[in-house]
Amino acid sequence: MSKIFVTRKFPGTALDRLKESGNGVTISEFDRPITQEELIDKGKGCDALLTLLTDKIDGELVDAIGPQLKVVSNYAVGFDNINVPELSDRGIIAANTPCEEVNEAVAEHTWALLLALTRRIVEADESTRRGSYRGWEPNIFLGKSLKGKTLGVIGLGRIGTMVAKRAKGFEMRVLYNKRTPDTDAEKDIGIEFSDLDRLLRESDFVSLHVPLTDETRGMVNAESLGKLKQGCYLINTARGPIVDEHALVDALRSGHLSGAALDVFEVEPNINPELIGMENVVLTPHIASGTHEAREKMGQLAVDAVLQVLSGQVPENIINKEVWPQARANTEKELVRYKVA
Repeated sequence: MSKIFVTRKFPGTALDRLKESGNGVTISEFDRPITQEELIDKGKGCDALLTLLTDKIDGELVDAIGPQLKVVSNYAVGFDNINVPELSDRGIIAANTPCEEVNEAVAEHTWALLLALTRRIVEADESTRRGSYRGWEPNIFLGKSLKGKTLGVIGLGRIGTMVAKRAKGFEMRVLYNKRTPDTDAEKDIGIEFSDLDRLLRESDFVSLHVPLTDETRGMVNAESLGKLKQGCYLINTARGPIVDEHALVDALRSGHLSGAALDVFEVEPNINPELIGMENVVLTPHIASGTHEAREKMGQLAVDAVLQVLSGQVPENIINKEVWPQARANTEKELVRYKVA
């Protein structure tokens, strides 16, 4: 029987399946992100960790958990919270939960934010609830139409592609930027590759869909914000540290940006207080992937990865594939030892 520690309860049916797997499963009793000390205390001696993006996993932590640790399954698509090279050096499998359900949810939320921002939904809702509505008026909460405008998509992965597809329904022009042009997407969707400077210069709306890496950290800064078209709107459902929030505040305060919609923040869960006080900013608490369908699928994939590794199978969403031969050999040795015992 293997020992598994889950760092926080999550919705859906997957945890029930994990508890019924015949393994020793411990789930954190705290309905909050756990501290590193709590993770080490509860995870010590475990064969598998099922973690969330709020957990920081590195070599020092897994060494404290013990040499028996075989897999860290991350209940998230992004894995910037995991030091994958340090896990790989120790022969530990890392896995994540990318799926179409998450992609759809984040793309939909991106558009929810964009529409809420441009049509001033949050401002109008708050005003109406305060009793300010006096009947139809011609000059209140004027927004911006989308038809004929240009959407700039930075990062044309699965989510960025879905966002671009939806833009065509609004009869928008779409520019995109990524390392290598995607000629298939250009033909299928009718979008146009652009270098980053041109995209920033010509877009009325810019949506971020890149992973957080050393290269993308702080890529939206004072310099790049200064290149944006006057009156542009910025939407971020990717990762908070991609955007320098102080520079963003300056661009919003100066009027160079008309507005911003953020689901993620530079230093979560802390948010720049100036952003909170701005009426032309829409903020949501990192919920872009928060649909019942996405959470269910994420849970199933995270549990699958744990159970597959512990039974000697390669997980579907393995991150560090190069480690698998070593990890499989170690797992097979333990399986034989358990059978003999």
